[in-house]
Amino acid sequence: MSVAAAIRNEPSRSALEEAQALVADDMARVNALILERLQSEVSLIPELARHLIAAGGKRIRPMLTLLSARLCGYRGEHHVALAAAVEFIHTATLLHDDVVDDSELRRGKATANALWGNKAPVLVGDFLFSRAFQLMVGVGDLEVLGILARASAIIAEGEVLQLVTANDTATSEEAYLRMIAGKTAALFEAACEVGAVVAGRPKSEARALATYGRSLGIAFQLVDDALDYSAREAELGKTVGDDFRDGKITLPVLVAFARGSEAEREFWRRTLERVEQRESDLAEAKRLLERHGAIEATLERARAYGRAAREALTSFPRSPARDVLAGLVDFCIDRAY
Repeated sequence: MSVAAAIRNEPSRSALEEAQALVADDMARVNALILERLQSEVSLIPELARHLIAAGGKRIRPMLTLLSARLCGYRGEHHVALAAAVEFIHTATLLHDDVVDDSELRRGKATANALWGNKAPVLVGDFLFSRAFQLMVGVGDLEVLGILARASAIIAEGEVLQLVTANDTATSEEAYLRMIAGKTAALFEAACEVGAVVAGRPKSEARALATYGRSLGIAFQLVDDALDYSAREAELGKTVGDDFRDGKITLPVLVAFARGSEAEREFWRRTLERVEQRESDLAEAKRLLERHGAIEATLERARAYGRAAREALTSFPRSPARDVLAGLVDFCIDRAY
């Protein structure tokens, strides 16, 4: 029985596990390359980076590169280096994010900044960005380099836009979606697009995979927004309510703010704009979100982006890679249940 047939006949496997099984050999090579490129004579660099990597993570972004390359029939070696570069970019942004957010937990473990302070994680994040670009240059494809370089710039812009919109309940849904399209979805998009480009496929296929990745990334972030108010900490991998405590404006809040009374809007202004919070405020925030159906509205928006992601795959012939890419859409959204 082929691997693809075995996957289809294994109903107990989750969509994520199916994807992992399909690219297991390539992912092992990606992991080996990551460990190799983490080496440095400055011992703190591999020590700190390994701390974050050891905390786990599903490696969805590099997996998307491997799956996209497979979907496009790529038979070379460069997809491994590109997947590793994508993971380095992602890890660097996590280190920087945790410093900006003053986070204490990442995937259920202490963040690097909680253990080493803020300076080292920022500098190691810069090191990882440099490693990512070394890997891209090694591939020797200017179009691929341009895609990932542009994504890195867009991610940084998204982070800055998040700072601008933080604590501002007047933020529009359009502005919020633009922010997460940069902060989160840009790397999903680039991770998928480079799989088609390195395979030498037509621009139409590269655009289709870019659309898939962008839609998946936005859906992924919207589900994260919902989970911050509805998940258990063991499921979320961070402290529930972190967005609320940090005064972050996310889509559930925007929905509840728009649908609420003036008294309720004043609650959000006090707790998120002025960050004047009492012990009971998180429970009250959850109550207001439930009253106005804000979590369900956010998840429905995520499902709409999920449908767009699946639709983008229809231009490709049916294959194990296409099946698991479609399954990853369900995985990302079903985390909320």
